[in-house]
This record gives sequence, C-alpha cells and structure tokens, in this order.
Amino acid sequence: MSSTYETLLYEPEGHVLVITLNRPEKLNAWNGRMETEFLDALDAASADGAIRAIVVTGAGRAFCAGGDIGAWSQDLSSNSRRQASPLLARDGSPDVPIALARSKPVIAAINGHAVGIGLTVTLACDMRIASERAQFSARFVKVGLTPECGSTRYLPLVAGMGNALFMALTGRIIDAREAKERGIVDRVVPHDSLLPEAMALADEIAANPPAAVWLAKRLIHENANESDLRRVVTGEGFAIREARRQPDHAEAVQAFVEKRSPKFGG
Repeated sequence: MSSTYETLLYEPEGHVLVITLNRPEKLNAWNGRMETEFLDALDAASADGAIRAIVVTGAGRAFCAGGDIGAWSQDLSSNSRRQASPLLARDGSPDVPIALARSKPVIAAINGHAVGIGLTVTLACDMRIASERAQFSARFVKVGLTPECGSTRYLPLVAGMGNALFMALTGRIIDAREAKERGIVDRVVPHDSLLPEAMALADEIAANPPAAVWLAKRLIHENANESDLRRVVTGEGFAIREARRQPDHAEAVQAFVEKRSPKFGG
C-alpha cells in the first residue's frame, strides 16, 4: 500500500478501514489515478489481517460526480491512442466491481452526488447508506455512453429490472428518498449521522468471525444469479465444512456453552 494517495484517504479505525474519495474540488470525479489507487487500497485491506470491514465515502459535497469529463476531452482530442487515460484505453472500469466482489465487506456511505461511475461503484458495494442530501443518476446516456463497471448486472439485481431500465434510459437525477423507494439504497439517514451509522454497521460486521463473514459474502455473490440449485447447495456445503474447521467456530460453541461473549481471533 502507498503510504499516501493523491486521490483518496486510507484511514484504518480499529477493525474498519475508511476509504474517502478525495478530489473535493472536482466533486471526486473518477479518473485513472483514482481507479489505480482505489484498487491498490482494496488490495492493501485484503492483505491486512486487522481490517475486517470497509467504509467508502466521499470528501466534500459529493460522493463521486462521475467520470472526469475534462480528462475525457483531452483524450478525445489527442492524436495518439497511447496517450488516452486508462479508463478509455480499457473501455471502462472492469476491475472495480471484481475487486469489490472479492474484497472484505464494503459499505458505501453516500454523502452527496453519486453519478455515473459514482453510482455504479456504490452498487458493487455490499450495502448502501445514503445521506438525506445524496442524489443519484446513471448519467451515461446523457453523454452518449452505456452503463459500465458492472452496473448492468448490479442495478437490476439491487433495484429490479424496471428501476434499472428507468435509471439507465432516462439518465434522470433522483434524490435519496426516491433512491430508497427504488431499492438503490438500503437506508437514508440525516447527513450528520451518515458516517457514524456506516461505522456502526461496519463495526457490527467486524465483530463477527472474519472467515465466516468472507465465506458468506462469497456465497451470496456467486449464487445470486446461479440457476442450478444443486450448484448452490453444493457450494454451501463446501463452505460450511470449511467454516467448521475454523478456530472461531470452536470459540463460538465454547462461548455458548460457557454463557460468555466469544472472542474471535480471525
């Protein structure tokens, strides 16, 4: 992990890591540098045994207002494709949803505008808590593009087909209340309570046995679109056998017998 990042803050707090998108002067617009650093931060958290959950939020008044269109303009006017940003060169951000699916549990604390990739990053997180000030838009169609970063999977999975099509085909900006009604976020909270609420949820997850948490997350991600029930239950059987071999399972059983709180070591 880089000790300092240019576009985000990496702040461990106990067993929880807070990643803050940190280009407030640009409304945290996503660019190649931010993507590289975001992926590096997720890798660092995965390698850190002390980190058990992650909160992602934004600095200033936006979560992420979309891709850095100013950088796109420079890329499009360039005569050399080799000078294009990593985002254009790789046709979007394919690594981001994959990294989030493989990471420790991630909670999006959406403090303001979540537009374009700013919306799709939150959809690839495991849970979404929004400030009452947050606004959302799958804005791609407004700039002549199509949804990316896994959003054509996650948007219908999270919000349903009708809401996914509404967001993708209109490009409309909606407020936090409507986002909750459409299933895009799980909860809406007062702005000043956003980070405390997200941290409390992350702490609750982090208090559970890390191996069991990871296995449960992996199973749900793998099985959400699996049509073969036998594959589902076979995978569950493998995972529970693996979980039974973990020291934390033995500790949970012993603590239950001794009528005390378990102490999970991870």
